Amino acid sequence: MCGIVGHIGEGNSAEILIEGLKRLEYRGYDSSGIAVLEGGSLSVDKATGKLANLTAITDHKKYSANIGIGHTRWATHGGVTHANAHPHMASDKAVVVHNGIVENYKELRAELQAQGHEFASDTDTEVIAHLAIELAKTINDETALLKAIIARLDGSYAFALLMTDFPDCLLVARNASPLAIGIGEGAYFVASDAMAMSSQTQRVIYLKDNDYAIVRKNEALIYDKGDQCANREEVIVSANPGLVSKGGYRHFMEKEIHEQPDAIAHTLSAMTDEAGTLTACLSEDELKNMTGLVMLAAGTSHYAGLVGRYWIEKLSGVPVTVEVASEYRYRAPVTSHLSHAIAISQSGESLDTLMALRHAQDEGLKSIALVNVDHSTIARESDFILPTRAGPEIGVASTKAFTAQLTVLLSLAIALGRAKGVISAEEAKERHEELQKLPSLVGKCLSLFEPLRPIAHELSKARSCLFLGRDSLFPIALEGALKLKELSYIHAEGFAAGEMKHGPIALIEDGLPVISLLGADALSQKVISNLKEAQARGAKIILLAADDVADEVDFASDVCRLPNCSEYLMPFILTVPAQILAYLTASEKGTDVDQPRNLAKSVTVE
Repeated sequence: MCGIVGHIGEGNSAEILIEGLKRLEYRGYDSSGIAVLEGGSLSVDKATGKLANLTAITDHKKYSANIGIGHTRWATHGGVTHANAHPHMASDKAVVVHNGIVENYKELRAELQAQGHEFASDTDTEVIAHLAIELAKTINDETALLKAIIARLDGSYAFALLMTDFPDCLLVARNASPLAIGIGEGAYFVASDAMAMSSQTQRVIYLKDNDYAIVRKNEALIYDKGDQCANREEVIVSANPGLVSKGGYRHFMEKEIHEQPDAIAHTLSAMTDEAGTLTACLSEDELKNMTGLVMLAAGTSHYAGLVGRYWIEKLSGVPVTVEVASEYRYRAPVTSHLSHAIAISQSGESLDTLMALRHAQDEGLKSIALVNVDHSTIARESDFILPTRAGPEIGVASTKAFTAQLTVLLSLAIALGRAKGVISAEEAKERHEELQKLPSLVGKCLSLFEPLRPIAHELSKARSCLFLGRDSLFPIALEGALKLKELSYIHAEGFAAGEMKHGPIALIEDGLPVISLLGADALSQKVISNLKEAQARGAKIILLAADDVADEVDFASDVCRLPNCSEYLMPFILTVPAQILAYLTASEKGTDVDQPRNLAKSVTVE
């Protein structure tokens, strides 16, 4: 999603802002810009497209300013144009960058236009700058001004405002969209993601909802929604700049596919206590108190929850529902049979998931954050945290974060089953030992790039594709289809294989690629029957299968053999070739693998 950076104090602001924006590229954007205050005047540079288009402008200017703000934008209100790119300036006196949506911007815009303000963009954000100018006519104190601005805004926002009337400070605020303040040596920083500040500082203060702050070069005065000084905790974050390089790989996604064995191993370690018992970071009593779960997530995280439902219900007997986060709070869900809500989010900042979690909390459910960022908003607002240890994931299409989420969910299923007495301590230990072999098994799957390359070459010519799976492999079919369409822009859909005859079989035509996920389990023969039905109608069967059953589909056009493993590990093992196939197909087509069009890494607006 959109990214904010800000700097005040020692250092060249323009250079620091550009560096921060580079670290936010992974979030997805379609334009970028910076603004600095120098010699009493504001200067704004912005460009559509890649950040290189902005640096081509700023590299030719000799800025020496020590205060400024920057932004990477993903279009919400208004198209992708130079005028709609942030920062937005009003009357050469105020400039703003903003994430979120100002829901009452039309009313504010009409009011400000009636007062003589002229707007240059179609965005909701620009009203903040004009509102600041208008209110400053009667308010000459920066704190009172910021408070008055916030009082007029409805909706979600994180913004940083710079004004010529107050040249020694940044005015910042947040409501529902993330914003953090970094503490440096002789300087302070502002960013929507701590990674943007990682080359400058690891000392970070996360603002809470309805906080606002006056940030100077030597202090940050933070106020809560009651206008009281807020002593927010300073934390040390470990966003190592070295972790965001490609490390010799062509794309971040390729690198992150290869990082999955380590991500799984590190996450599994976090799920294990000092005695070597798989606890999923929860005590015996906490596990026993779980009587019904609702998982709240979006996109790939939602599919992880769907896989987790199979595992948890089978191993623990605890009922599980999995909800699309953006729908959950709007449909009056019944929660009387539930005890806990698990919010699954790689970034921990997805607004849909955060709002769904808050709704579940309002209904009296205990809250659990399954996140990759311990200090994220969802983590901070939850009763418990189930951490993934995937490290920064830069590619917009999730890979290692997804398999790390699966690792947590299977760990939870095993620990919950043992605590509930549904499985014995011996079986729990056996499942744990299986999990410990998973990094090695996933590592073996990384050798599939070359075998899958000719399949991807042919798949890149397709207009449409189907993915089929059953049981816990059905959500992996959904995830495989999502990966292919978001990376290569080929239409793809995932289905439960047994549902083919209930409608999707009408889509089958000569040469249509049908990618089947097949494990050596009790349902394998049923899946093979479903594939025969598709092949008889002209489908081209591409088989991703455990070695033990691969030969049973002798009518497949292409076969990718995978290591044999238990049914609980098969979703991991089949995820990897689906990722690789999507990656290679996109590479064949020449699409932007790391930053697919129209997509964002962290969705912080509804």
